Amino acid sequence: MSFRIVDLTADHLDEYVVCLEDWSDEMKEAGDRKRRWIDRARAEGLRVKLASDEHGTIGGMIQYGPIASSFAAGDGLYFVYCIWVHGHGEGRGNFQGHGMGKTLLQAAEDDARARGARGMAAWGLALPIWMRASWFKRQGYETADRDGLRSLVWKPFAPEAAPPRWIRRGKVPRAVPGRVTVTSFRHGWCPAQNLVHERAKRAAAAFDARVVFRTIDTSERWRFVEWGIADALFVDGREVRTGPPPSYEKIHRLIAKRLKKL
Repeated sequence: MSFRIVDLTADHLDEYVVCLEDWSDEMKEAGDRKRRWIDRARAEGLRVKLASDEHGTIGGMIQYGPIASSFAAGDGLYFVYCIWVHGHGEGRGNFQGHGMGKTLLQAAEDDARARGARGMAAWGLALPIWMRASWFKRQGYETADRDGLRSLVWKPFAPEAAPPRWIRRGKVPRAVPGRVTVTSFRHGWCPAQNLVHERAKRAAAAFDARVVFRTIDTSERWRFVEWGIADALFVDGREVRTGPPPSYEKIHRLIAKRLKKL
């Protein structure tokens, strides 16, 4: 497969904000939060590159920017929010297995170097799924910090570069006596997590006033640092697993279960 790397333009914005899954009805549930987030993120240095095949079909994407605007800490580094090569048989088809992701990462590294970055950081998972830490290590990255299943990896570009570190959680939401409190932390960069937010909001609204829904907008850097949480869902102070996104029905059941215990 031959492909080329291009910068994001308005022509492909609709595809980008749903992570190339414009064919998915599920992604439509995520709302327009990412579209609103990108304007602010671009002002803070966000960069996006896309990979297209010989027919002009976009098959992969990478988004990255100064680490000071991300959910990790570091000095003079850039940070990869995500890299994604479309791998579904549905929609635009499977583009994985042809080196598209590696080429996207290299293009982002070259761009970051040209902008004066001392190195590139990224997050990766220990599980063999999306954003695998092991994949980044095969591209020359090293582990700088760990937090549970998440690894913070990096590649220095300059001798004076210092490794990044995770910003740890400072606190978690507390339960309120006599209420079921549903708390959604929403950063905006990830449509899957925006989807969780929208489902949780609808599920909470299906109950009476004893269920309180709270949004914490962590796209505000100071608020993210305060909590140390970018995207998450809590029901009465207990975190709900959001990867992959739980269904509306599952979230509704969790709230109903807590409500019966009041």
